[in-house]
Amino acid sequence: MKLISYNVNGLRSALSKGLLEWLEQERPDIFSLQELKAQPDQIPDEEFRRLGYHTYWHCAEKRGYSGVGLISLREPDRVVKGMGKTEYDREGRFLRADFGEISVISVYHPSGTTGEVRQDFKMQWLEFFLQYVNNLRKERPYLIISGDFNICHKPIDIHDPIRNAHSSGFLPEEREWMDRFVASGFIDTFRVFNDQPHQYSWWSFRARAREKNLGWRIDYHFVTENLRPRLKNAWILPHVNHSDHCPVGLEIEI
Repeated sequence: MKLISYNVNGLRSALSKGLLEWLEQERPDIFSLQELKAQPDQIPDEEFRRLGYHTYWHCAEKRGYSGVGLISLREPDRVVKGMGKTEYDREGRFLRADFGEISVISVYHPSGTTGEVRQDFKMQWLEFFLQYVNNLRKERPYLIISGDFNICHKPIDIHDPIRNAHSSGFLPEEREWMDRFVASGFIDTFRVFNDQPHQYSWWSFRARAREKNLGWRIDYHFVTENLRPRLKNAWILPHVNHSDHCPVGLEIEI
């Protein structure tokens, strides 16, 4: 099974840049999307269905903001929107689909770059998310968590770890949370297959950052430790350009 996760930074914008044509060629079994910035009536469901996909969306209440999606060639057994906490669910950041024994989650963690209020919100979200997914594992032990975490875990994951040491997305407390998340039993699948530096999934629009590959790796496929034997490959597609992010891929046996 091939999974791809992609922060599209506005679904309608990405579609205007050829997202649908790329998807038709790439044809993942499951495609997780983040930062839709669209309401259900603004999403061309019929275009995805024409390609054979079942479509599921969890949009933010606020128009033009956040939102996650998950589309799949196989119809899931169950789809769950949100984590049951209103202050988080109204932002449209969590969507889960169950396929047999495996659950796939599309998640978009908050950014803290706009100031202390949102950074505090991000840290509170992260603690709730960690507790939520670890409780979920009691019911659904095989998890694949795909999406934009808005955190670089280690210095290798960011182009300038020294200058960004106090930047949201690479703060010590965020990286410590990632340590705890991994230690609780989750695998960063990309690093199973690729231990090289300069592998990024997001670049600022400023100062020709993408052209210079001055990026951050903040998009991931995490899986529970019990899925390690089934991992086949993981990769990043930096030359796919419909967004300031790029897609990240995972191949796993199910």
